[in-house]
Parts: sequence; C-alpha cells; structure tokens
Amino acid sequence: MKIVIAEKPSVARELAKVFGATTKKDGYIEGKGYSFTWAFGHLLQLAPPQEYGYIGWRRQHLPMLPAKFKLGIRKIKTKDGLVEDPGVRKQLDIIKKLFDEATEIIVATDAGREGELIFRYIYYFLKCKKPFKRLWISSQTDEAIKDGFRNLKPGGDYDTLFNSAHCRSESDWLVGMNATQALSISAGSRAVLSLGRVQTPTLAMICSRFLEIKNFVPQTYYQLAIQVDKDGQLFRAMSVANF
Repeated sequence: MKIVIAEKPSVARELAKVFGATTKKDGYIEGKGYSFTWAFGHLLQLAPPQEYGYIGWRRQHLPMLPAKFKLGIRKIKTKDGLVEDPGVRKQLDIIKKLFDEATEIIVATDAGREGELIFRYIYYFLKCKKPFKRLWISSQTDEAIKDGFRNLKPGGDYDTLFNSAHCRSESDWLVGMNATQALSISAGSRAVLSLGRVQTPTLAMICSRFLEIKNFVPQTYYQLAIQVDKDGQLFRAMSVANF
C-alpha cells in the first residue's frame, strides 16, 4: 500500500479524489492501492523548558540551552492547564500504523519550508526508517497532481530545506523562551511579558509608526515647480525635496 501524507484533511481529500480513492476510514481515505492520511498543521512542537528540567521561572536557569531538543505532542489549554491534544495523539497513532504497513511513503505536505518541517517532525517522532518520496507541486488542478505523482522527487533532495526550517524552529525556541523569561523576571511582573524572534521586531515597527503619527506636528513646506515644454507637450515638474 502506498501511503500519502498531506498537511491537512482537505488536501488529502483532493488528492484521494484525483486517484479515485473513496473508502473513508478513521483518519485516512483508502482505495486504488493508496491510503491518503493527513496532519492538522503542526502535530508536534519543541518540548517546553520543564521537559529539560527547568522547573519554574528562575534567573539561575538562564540562558536555557538544551543539548538536544525534544519533540512533544501539540498541547491545548484546559481548565487544568496545558495537556496533550487527544486528537493529535490519535492521528499520530493512525499515521504510525499506516507507515508500518507502507510499501512506499509519499510526502504531500505543502511545497515549502514549513510543509517539510511538519512531515519530518512526524517522521522522526515516529522513528520511521523507511525511505520516502516528495510530491512537489504548486497547483491543485487534477493534471498538476497527476503530473506531480509521475515525477516524485527523492526525499533527500529536500534535506537542506528541512534543516533551514529546523534551525528556524530551534532559534524561535531559544529566543522566545529565554527572552520572555528574562524580561518577565527582570520586570518583576506576575504577567508574562512575551518576546519573540519575529513578534518583537514586528511590534517595534508598529509602535514606532504609532509614535510617529501621534507626535506628528504639521509644518508648512514648499516645493519647486517648473513648466516644461517637451516636443510641444507641456507638463509640470515638481521637486522631490521639500523646502
């Protein structure tokens, strides 16, 4: 059985339809020698600090630099705190069963860095050792899908893409976890003062623009203007600089 894993259920359904697979199972669609399964975006994430022995927010823990990062099942908020998402655990068990039975694994997550990361995290978390091929398409038309399956790429061709996504994921963890705890502890705040590799520069840009608008003082200025005749066509030219 060829196992195709997509990034989300809707994509798996589209792929299954193209190949005439119509038998719906729990967590996948089967037919014509294929099983089409799916993730729900990121099923796995880098484990939180407590998984490395950093219990509580303490200055002496900083910086937190795990020797090797661990993967954990995505968590959801409940009244009892963060717990493993049972739906994710169930889907991972289904994917593992399919991988164990697979004669061929075809990766159909989105053609990009995050799509590659989503699959590889599942693959490594499940300790799968089977080779896999990559579907790389930018269109969801029937013909594009069929052409993509006729021209599957070796999975190893995208190792560097995964490495870049993996590096981004770990750098987000290192900056976010350490900077957030450092700021919150230093400020003596009982609330979480969140910092992040992307969110903090973005917030700084928004704040900078807000302050520019807030502190704007209207000023009178002048521009130079000349009347230009070009081959009998008259037009007005304005200076770029203000005076």
